[in-house]
Amino acid sequence: MLNVNNLMVFYENALAVNDLSFEIKQGEIIGLFGSNSAGKTTILNTLSGLTHHLKVREQRKGGTRITISGSINYLDADIMSLKPRDRVELGIILCRERHPVFRDNTVEENLKLGGYLRKAQEIKESLQFVYELFPPLIKLRKNKAGMLSGGEKEMVAIGMSLVAKPKLLLMDEPLLGLSPHMQAEVVRATLEIRKHGVTVMMSEQYARPIMPIIDRGYIIENGTLVMTGTGTELMDNPEVKSAYFGT
Repeated sequence: MLNVNNLMVFYENALAVNDLSFEIKQGEIIGLFGSNSAGKTTILNTLSGLTHHLKVREQRKGGTRITISGSINYLDADIMSLKPRDRVELGIILCRERHPVFRDNTVEENLKLGGYLRKAQEIKESLQFVYELFPPLIKLRKNKAGMLSGGEKEMVAIGMSLVAKPKLLLMDEPLLGLSPHMQAEVVRATLEIRKHGVTVMMSEQYARPIMPIIDRGYIIENGTLVMTGTGTELMDNPEVKSAYFGT
């Protein structure tokens, strides 16, 4: 579905992603693991087109702060130079970290905003799926998003991504700051999302909650791929347990 080859991203003289190559197959749940500043967010931002967007904006100002090289192929097409909007239309959707929502809009308004490129009937069908996936949002749908708890905001953020009709859903640290109960809810929802034909890549610093559900995982250090394997292989690796399981 997606192939990344020799990807490199520089911010000025700082190397954020170093000669990275990996693949995502249709229907998989992929884990992307690493410590803070390992490059996880940069990788997902680059796949979604945000890094390219920032690069173009810098170039318009006469700057060359961001450099990207390598290739990203999605459904057998080169998407390296595509704008974020074009990638959204192709089904690549990023759910950003720290559950960003429009605080002054209601829950349902936020969800509908996620479908700004979709037809009314598609939005209606997606809203139904989101409410089935996260039943607590039904009672909250008229509430202002800024008044929600962190877990509720994360449900809204994931819901907005789903209304955008993803084929490939990129989830950047969706468990960050959530209670164990809410972490379990996000894990459950991810499995249900996959059942609806969506391929998922999740980045996380703390691997324990999502390691059991992934098909394969990639471990990143300083922007470099240092280890890969199935979820079982990584769970059985003592170094992975020590670094990412807190044991």
